[in-house]
Amino acid sequence: MREFLKQVRAEDVGIILEKEPLANHTTWKIGGPADALIQPKDKAGLVKTMRLIYQHQLPWRVIGRGSNLLVRDKGIRGVVIKLADGLDYLRFEDDVAHVGAGYSFIKLSVMAGKQGLTGLEFAGGIPGTVGGAVYMNAGAHGSDISRVFKSAEVVLETGQLVEYGLEDMRFRYRHSLLQEQPGLVVGITLQLARGDRKKIAEAMAKHKSRRRVTQPLQQPCAGSVFRNPLPEHAGQLIEEAGLKGFKLGGAQVSEKHANFIVNVGDATAQNVLDLIRHIQKVVAEKYEVQLAPEVEVAGEG
Repeated sequence: MREFLKQVRAEDVGIILEKEPLANHTTWKIGGPADALIQPKDKAGLVKTMRLIYQHQLPWRVIGRGSNLLVRDKGIRGVVIKLADGLDYLRFEDDVAHVGAGYSFIKLSVMAGKQGLTGLEFAGGIPGTVGGAVYMNAGAHGSDISRVFKSAEVVLETGQLVEYGLEDMRFRYRHSLLQEQPGLVVGITLQLARGDRKKIAEAMAKHKSRRRVTQPLQQPCAGSVFRNPLPEHAGQLIEEAGLKGFKLGGAQVSEKHANFIVNVGDATAQNVLDLIRHIQKVVAEKYEVQLAPEVEVAGEG
């Protein structure tokens, strides 16, 4: 790690932090330190970083704004790459959007709407970055990013740049190729469509209002914790099981929406994991349904 850090600093790839608490970089405000956290300043910096990681055979993972992520209490060994300001570009060419992996998914939907482009209204309340949205095939309100996805530029773990089309990405519910094969999204191209600005704005306002009323967005959380066991809905099952408001340590099932776990005060990752297991156990016993978490868990306990 010492030699890697020396070389990566010499390459001037961007911001480099050692022993950085990941609680500072997750929406749950939970997580131990990363051995090294690197925020590349641009695509070239990202490619150089990945090549050096591969050369030194170091473990790595990528984060965006840290939503949908639970970092364990002892943190993450190796290198954490944070895609943020250096890869947050956006430009439109007629009804096509070219957007960087570090760009806010919510902001993207707003900017598309202002252009009179439809197809991203569902994203108006989904936290995180565009790169994370592609990785998870993020969606809501009956749609997801695969519906508008055209292509992505991806850095492989070797540092090689490749382009993936829609079929290459193997999208399905909350899943993409990147969960099977290591790689980082650099930027994506989306095929949108011309629409009525007023109708787009109305749809987005409706989604935003519903989320504000039904979800605990003012508390540290990570979005929905469990995948919906279709045709059932995880939140409804958890609420009907009597778990709304149930608390373990500083982690609590939200009183607003039962498929959210909130940090109500110095919650540890272990508190959250214990609460997840308790919810799974109770729901399985009551309804014979196995709830699968959609939140990612990383690091050492």
